[in-house]
Amino acid sequence: MTESNIRMVDVGGKAVTSREATARGSVIMQAKTLTLLEKGRLPKGDVLSTARIAGIMAAKETHRLIPLCHPLLIDNVTIDFAVNKKTSAVDIVATVKGTGKTGFEMEALTAVTVSGLTIYDMCKTVDQTLRLEGVRLIKKSGGKSGSVTFE
Repeated sequence: MTESNIRMVDVGGKAVTSREATARGSVIMQAKTLTLLEKGRLPKGDVLSTARIAGIMAAKETHRLIPLCHPLLIDNVTIDFAVNKKTSAVDIVATVKGTGKTGFEMEALTAVTVSGLTIYDMCKTVDQTLRLEGVRLIKKSGGKSGSVTFE
């Protein structure tokens, strides 16, 4: 048997700093589905409130979902939604803040993804064309690299 090269990164020597990461993504749907969502008329109830709770919970559990992620102490998670009628989408932005020896990028990405999957789940009974798209990190700050903005 060969030795595996998979291991958690040792962050023991890194300084504890304030850190923040923001990610974004979208759930694309039919216009009539977006209207039902806005009016609160989907069969499963309040989609965006449920998706917000799911995203916050997911950020807090990222280390349990993604192998080799460090468990982090999260100070705050915000998840914002924007109904975009032009693209017939719900745009999602999640920001995760805390202090630690490693960043919160995975937590922000996980929050957006699980929020999007929750929207998908709650809309799928009326729309078979749903798509979760464009999940990406848009900025991060803290640590050795300072502030970095990707868009």
